[in-house]
Amino acid sequence: MTREPLKIGVLGYRFMGEAHANALARLPMFFPDAPAVERHTLVGRDEDALAAAAERFGFSHTATDWEAAIDEVDAFYNLGPNHVHAEPSIAALEAGVPVLCEKPLAPTLEEAAAMRDAAAVTGVTAGTAFNYRFVPAIRYARGLIEDGELGDIRQVRGRYLQDWLVDPEAPWAWRMDAEMAGSGALGDLGAHTIDLASFLVGEEVGGIDRVTGQLTTFVDERPVYDDGEVIEYRDVTVDDAYGAQVAYESGATGTFEATRIAEGHKNDHTIAVHGSKGSVKFSLERLNELEVLQEGNRGYETVLVTEETDPYVDRWWPPGHVIGWEHTFVHENYEFLSAVAEGRSFEPSFADGYEVQRVLAAIQRADERGEWVAVE
Repeated sequence: MTREPLKIGVLGYRFMGEAHANALARLPMFFPDAPAVERHTLVGRDEDALAAAAERFGFSHTATDWEAAIDEVDAFYNLGPNHVHAEPSIAALEAGVPVLCEKPLAPTLEEAAAMRDAAAVTGVTAGTAFNYRFVPAIRYARGLIEDGELGDIRQVRGRYLQDWLVDPEAPWAWRMDAEMAGSGALGDLGAHTIDLASFLVGEEVGGIDRVTGQLTTFVDERPVYDDGEVIEYRDVTVDDAYGAQVAYESGATGTFEATRIAEGHKNDHTIAVHGSKGSVKFSLERLNELEVLQEGNRGYETVLVTEETDPYVDRWWPPGHVIGWEHTFVHENYEFLSAVAEGRSFEPSFADGYEVQRVLAAIQRADERGEWVAVE
């Protein structure tokens, strides 16, 4: 029996909207076993910009009211700013509509808890969009760790460096407002690192037990422009950079940092895991590679994770032909929509997103208190 295409509704048509729309368009070409989808409704506030985006992204309908859109679709992608994650996502779940929500799950721990609880109560498929879990090299690294190739995990190191706010005259945006974003580099970038560490070593070392935190804002206000002219300056109420030490339940340790003011770093996300028998290192800037040190070797070996036996790689090009950042969204959409079609759970779930939010909140508390704090 042929299934009707899943009607997809998407809230947000800028950076993430474009990334997910591209993924939806690529799915039938490279993942023919994926559920058929219809790019149905694109949701936004600016009718003219929305109409132009819908035409470019291949959506047949637009809406300025997310409530109306939920009634028309089979799956809802919440890709809007952090402060609009909770209400539409919870409403969709209560209406029986599966949700994929961008990270961080919400600006506050309380809202993230409400989203987690709504997913649990309704039993509807709900996912947090941590796309870096779907990099083939990351999946390969997880396999090595699960197979015991690194021995007992002792240390995890993660950093995420960007430079788009180096210039103090860079324009103000919602990501710089605590009420809308929750935090700055911590939630925007650190959420990715914390989730990735959990994905790689969580089964081996347990959860994060306690943390330190240092949040720093280097530029206290930024300009708002209109036609190239500064019309006002608005306060920056989030961090430009954060650093944290973490202690895992097993006794393993970790260090995490992120910044949006690291000159010369466009999107430098790296993570390293060190065990009693070996280590792995990954860099998003070389996402087809994994640095692997195994017991008995004197140095790291660069493994090109592009063999047809590697995760997802057989769907793309002949061995050795690399993939890019945008392909992570294709993999993520494939897994999420397959879960929706089969009526099963998806990982990372809203519960996973909530666990990341617990760590973010603890790092903020540690910064305020100037001491180690428990992750509550």
